[in-house]
Amino acid sequence: MLSKMKINNICCIGAGYVGGPTMTVLADKCPNLKVNVVDTNKKRIALWNNKDLSNLPIYEPGLSEIIGRARGKNLFFTSDVEESLKNADMVFISVNTPIKKKGIGAGQACDLRWVEASARQIAKFCTGKTIVVEKSTLPVKTSEVIEEILVSTSKSEKGKEFYVLSNPEFLAEGSAVENLLNPDRVLIGGDNQNAIQILKEIYLNWVKDEKIISTNLWSSELSKLISNAFLAQRISSINTVSAICEETGANIREVSTAVGYDSRIGKNFLQSGPGFGGSCFKKDISNLVYLCNHFELKEVANFWEQVLLINSWQKNRIYRNIVSKLYGNVANKRIAILGASFKANTNDLRESPSIEICKKLIEEEAYLIIHDPQVSQESLELELESPKGWEFQKNINKVFIDVDAIIILTEWEIYKSLDWLKIYPIVRRPSWVFDTRHFIDADKVKKSGFKFWQVGSCND
Repeated sequence: MLSKMKINNICCIGAGYVGGPTMTVLADKCPNLKVNVVDTNKKRIALWNNKDLSNLPIYEPGLSEIIGRARGKNLFFTSDVEESLKNADMVFISVNTPIKKKGIGAGQACDLRWVEASARQIAKFCTGKTIVVEKSTLPVKTSEVIEEILVSTSKSEKGKEFYVLSNPEFLAEGSAVENLLNPDRVLIGGDNQNAIQILKEIYLNWVKDEKIISTNLWSSELSKLISNAFLAQRISSINTVSAICEETGANIREVSTAVGYDSRIGKNFLQSGPGFGGSCFKKDISNLVYLCNHFELKEVANFWEQVLLINSWQKNRIYRNIVSKLYGNVANKRIAILGASFKANTNDLRESPSIEICKKLIEEEAYLIIHDPQVSQESLELELESPKGWEFQKNINKVFIDVDAIIILTEWEIYKSLDWLKIYPIVRRPSWVFDTRHFIDADKVKKSGFKFWQVGSCND
């Protein structure tokens, strides 16, 4: 019986931003379990196994310390998918589900090829009873696809039984380890109560019982989409207010603080900036819009699509403000870019507002000197898609030489402590500082001699 099933070996397919940190914390909190994280990307696996913990493929505060404790003991990173699945009692699917670029649903629907491929590998190599856990962010009813593949195999191969659960991640990059150690909630969706209980018992090693919620499969899958949609909606909402503040003389930080004191609203996700980024928000809202259109809920689809349109509008608005302040021309001007990741405390460049704004400036023939404390030259080359018009500078003291403007695009703490009095003599004057995050001291920048623009403020 499944109720008597004991979990000894766990396999996670996908060693990315979700699979790597999640399995690392799980292994650390459950030393009795053997955890294999598998990925066909051998370069990524090599980085996870690098002896130098500063060279992990993902930067998250606190991650390297836990890797150091668990790796090689009960946590392993490997490219051997077959062997890992053969021994697995429970398999997490944590693969990439990007938006389709062509075909039916292009631009909105998720590309599920890697989810399907994972299901087929599980069906082929797993033996006996196996609990399969969706960890990737997936469209509602994706579990039906997984179940159909697994059930068709179990019918033709005696002895194989599969139980599918949905266990979506609710991680914020930059604080993923803290989110895993102290989650607001753990959501488990499924139709088999025994399978749900078995997964729950694993989480109970460090998560309080009252924080573990069980639902049916569809509610679990939809809850993940709606959570991200609500968070993105707040960001787009406050960004529209930032534009009103710039025109009226109000201050967006003061407005968001006042609004956030209302207990019905709360203070989180009320920080104005250049727009949301990362792999989830745009993808999940696009998927939600596609789902609504599929069920002919046009008004609902239009509502959520506006969140995406405002996000694009904010990035374009900031870009146009920059060009306008620089006399309508940035060709051949040197511009310092502070921050490339989509937010602080991560090296993730996916859907980063910084990257989009940089691309537009390069198209205008500006020359960019880009700094970011965690991003690599290689990852920038992949995202910017242009070998010309920019350089990557790790030494922040060399970023500002002869620049016409400085644009702060990511809220790294290192940028708060910059000595603007020392920077001003080495720039080309008149020079601008653009604070797209509203997080540095405007008075200090202005007193040093710079012209200054800050999102959500009355500006020069």
